Amino acid sequence: MGKKVKKEAEPPPKDVFDPLTIESKKAATVVLMLNSPEEEILAKACEAIYRFALKGEENKATLLELGAVEPLTKLLTHEDKIVRRNATMIFGILASNNDVKKLLRELDVMNSIIAQLAPEEEVVIHEFASLCLANMSAEYTSKVQILEHGGLEPLVRLLASPDPDVKKNSVECIYNLTQDFQCRAALQELNAIPPILDLLKSEYPVIQLLALKTLGIITNDKEARTTLRDNQGVDHLIKILETKELNDLHIEALSVIANCLEDMDTLVLIQQTGGLKKLLSFAENSTIPDIQKNAAKAITKAAYDPENRKLFHEQEVEKCLVALLGSENDGTKIAASQAISAMCENTGSKEFFNNQGIPQLILLLKSDSEEVREAASLALANLTTCHPANAKAIAEADGVDPLVNILSSRRDGAVANAATVLANVAMQEPLRTGLQSHGVSSALLGPLRSANTVVQSKAALTVAATACDVEARTELRNSGGLEPLVELLRSKHDEVRRHASWAVMVCASDELTAVELCKLGALDILEEVNLSVSRKNKFSEAAYNKLLNNNLSLKYSLTGYLSSSNIISDGFYDYGRINPGTKLLPLKDLCLQEPSDQRAVLLVNSKSSDVSPPPSTEGKSSDVGYGRSISSSSSFRRASKEKTNYHFSTGFGSPTEEKSEPPSGRTTALSKGTTKERGSRKGRGRKEEEKVKEEEEVSTLPKLMGEGSPEKEWYPPFDPDFHVYVYEVTKSIFPITNIKEQIEVLARYVAEKMGGKMSKEKLHNFSWELHISELKFQLKSNVVPIGQIKKGIFYHRALLFKALADQIGIGCSLVRGEYGRAWNEVQLMNESRKGLIGALPPPEVYIVDLMFHPGGLMKLRSREADLYRYL
Repeated sequence: MGKKVKKEAEPPPKDVFDPLTIESKKAATVVLMLNSPEEEILAKACEAIYRFALKGEENKATLLELGAVEPLTKLLTHEDKIVRRNATMIFGILASNNDVKKLLRELDVMNSIIAQLAPEEEVVIHEFASLCLANMSAEYTSKVQILEHGGLEPLVRLLASPDPDVKKNSVECIYNLTQDFQCRAALQELNAIPPILDLLKSEYPVIQLLALKTLGIITNDKEARTTLRDNQGVDHLIKILETKELNDLHIEALSVIANCLEDMDTLVLIQQTGGLKKLLSFAENSTIPDIQKNAAKAITKAAYDPENRKLFHEQEVEKCLVALLGSENDGTKIAASQAISAMCENTGSKEFFNNQGIPQLILLLKSDSEEVREAASLALANLTTCHPANAKAIAEADGVDPLVNILSSRRDGAVANAATVLANVAMQEPLRTGLQSHGVSSALLGPLRSANTVVQSKAALTVAATACDVEARTELRNSGGLEPLVELLRSKHDEVRRHASWAVMVCASDELTAVELCKLGALDILEEVNLSVSRKNKFSEAAYNKLLNNNLSLKYSLTGYLSSSNIISDGFYDYGRINPGTKLLPLKDLCLQEPSDQRAVLLVNSKSSDVSPPPSTEGKSSDVGYGRSISSSSSFRRASKEKTNYHFSTGFGSPTEEKSEPPSGRTTALSKGTTKERGSRKGRGRKEEEKVKEEEEVSTLPKLMGEGSPEKEWYPPFDPDFHVYVYEVTKSIFPITNIKEQIEVLARYVAEKMGGKMSKEKLHNFSWELHISELKFQLKSNVVPIGQIKKGIFYHRALLFKALADQIGIGCSLVRGEYGRAWNEVQLMNESRKGLIGALPPPEVYIVDLMFHPGGLMKLRSREADLYRYL
């Protein structure tokens, strides 16, 4: 046998690279390997990068800087399953980095990631692909991309996965997606609630918690609540609350139940199964503050429905809420107060809280927490609205002081609520009078100046409620509260403007406050507001009229009408008609003006100034009301000598007759003799004599007043003639018992003082213009006292009639017409209807004739026709 020859090994092909085993310690090198065409190298490189990324956020940032993300995205669609799996695992980890998430959105890889959720893929791929989506879904843009690429359906399907990590990641992603309402609607179409409810049975608390959070959001929609109820979801939730071992889930379970309670059918179901009592007992007896807080929030949500409130009241939910007010946790106190606020819509609940609840809420007003004070004040505001008994209970429980203190709070809500409570308390007169001792009016200054419209509105409403008393208006005026109130009339907010107008209307009830409001421009602002169709309201019109009623001179000039309730008093003056928006000068300025060709200003004033001449000057009077010694002083003195001696003192002068009065009570020589004497006193010598006397009086006046004495307060010019008119009318006409006879006698009296009866044919010869011009010249002013006019036509006589009628209680109106016309209207009952039983017809309106047939009464049937016939 021959010797065996050993066979030599064949050399490798020349075109094949010899295997190379290397170790890399640099991430950059491994990143470069991601571009390799070899599947084994790609798989190992991905595995190494995955382990590197798991070590921390810095490594994720390093991989991003090395450019690993872009080549990895290409591997998501690799043919090799291992490469694809490893690349998906890397993105599950990397997607928690914000910069990586941003780059992934720009690379538009959402479709590739969602594709990894396909049923045929491995569980590991499902786990990390869902983890990547869960991380990315935290941002809105990614949510939109997931929804647009159809990612919601595979996520819902994976809720039934046997792997708990896949369930956890899927439900977390769905929870993030439900923050968008479009996703919630899509979930409803995919019937996602049953698989989410199944997750409540999971043995992993994190999955149960995420499922409850997801249900807490999607059950805000009514359809979702119905689906939850139909799938016995309420039973699952109640069981969770009954299981003490699941106390870490109780808070979220209560949130879901709170949403379900908004649905009446669900609430009835819970009540029928005894779940409602369990819920209330659970809330009252729980020692965990967040559980109590969420239970109260659940009641609050449900109590906004009337039927739910009724059901809650039947279950005595009020006892539970009162108990929660005593919690040491501020969050629970706030939630309980809010629940009480919601339950206040039920009348029975309001009555329950009258004895239990209000004292506890008043204690909360003194809390150190402003949030607690705000919630408690809201509850009290709702409790006292339309419920006088609760308002009284607050006052009796010493709740006013803490409420006043809250008006200076930094929280606008608390201030608005406190103002509302005070307004509700002030609605009752006995309680309102007690508010003033607590300084409510002064405390409202801050809220009135607030920039918050709700606070402004509530503060103005409180002023309207509290300023019904003189003391309150005085305090508000003295503390400077009128200025911010007037500024609120300019508000662009309708409710603020309406409540401010209401408050101004109430404050204008007394003259001092009304005058101050006018000084601050309230009348001008209201006039401007009322000219706007969109801005005016009933209160702005009422406030404007109320202010005008305290400034009758302006009212008559603007409107040309004074009603029987508008009583003319001393200081009234008729300037004539002015257009809206035109300023009416005050009487003092008008008195100080030189005479002009303008219409004379008619003054009504029977009150003397405070200047009292010494006894040696008796029978002489220097009128200083014009701000200077006017030339009419001599005429006043002459009239005074011929008619009456006046003892000038503070207030009204009291005339004492030189001679005994005739039986009629009139001094008949009063007008004609004086007029004749004035008409006959002509000639230069006489005028110069008077001028010398007046100059002497001017030089004597400082001596009478005291040399170097401070300037006296200005007073309107005294009208002694009108003063006599008032005296005579009061003495002779006031005692007449028949109102019609009173009117007729007064009309004849006025006509007599104003030039007597006139005929229409000779009216043009009645030289009243010359007479008025002479008076203006004598007085050196456009202001002419009504009593000095001895030749008067329609508007002179009508004003005098109204002024005297108001003095003796005859109700009549004053109406301005065109072309110097004016007339008085009175209301009289038909004599034929007196004594009849049953409802009487309204009184009839008559025009008083003061010109052509003085004392005649013309029945006003057709206003235009009858006025034309008279005028």
